[in-house]
Amino acid sequence: MENEKLRIDKYLWSIRVFKTRGQASDACDSGRVKMNGTSVKASKHVHVGEEYEIRAQERKWVIEVTGLLHTRKAYSEAQQFYKDLTPPEDLDSGGSQGSSFYTGKRQSKVGRPTKVQRRDLDQFLDK
Repeated sequence: MENEKLRIDKYLWSIRVFKTRGQASDACDSGRVKMNGTSVKASKHVHVGEEYEIRAQERKWVIEVTGLLHTRKAYSEAQQFYKDLTPPEDLDSGGSQGSSFYTGKRQSKVGRPTKVQRRDLDQFLDK
């Protein structure tokens, strides 16, 4: 078990910190994944007990590796393979949710009115 090898980009993808493995690899290459204050490459092997600081798009993570997960599983199962050590001030500053992904789409019922809403507004303003 101690000789198991797992790349950091695959590990971060499998525990659902990043939506795709490519995003995890890009985060490593751009210096957003650090161990002991030093940036790590995507090809670095993960070992149990190591701590990583990760700056994802929606929040900052500080995790300790408690197990190696080679395949992507449900979020509830993936949580068993790391310990979240993120300080509370970093949890609140992230925004909406920690495990949600930004899709670029606007939220429904927010923004411009629909055609029916606009007609109702026009009728209201004319009277």
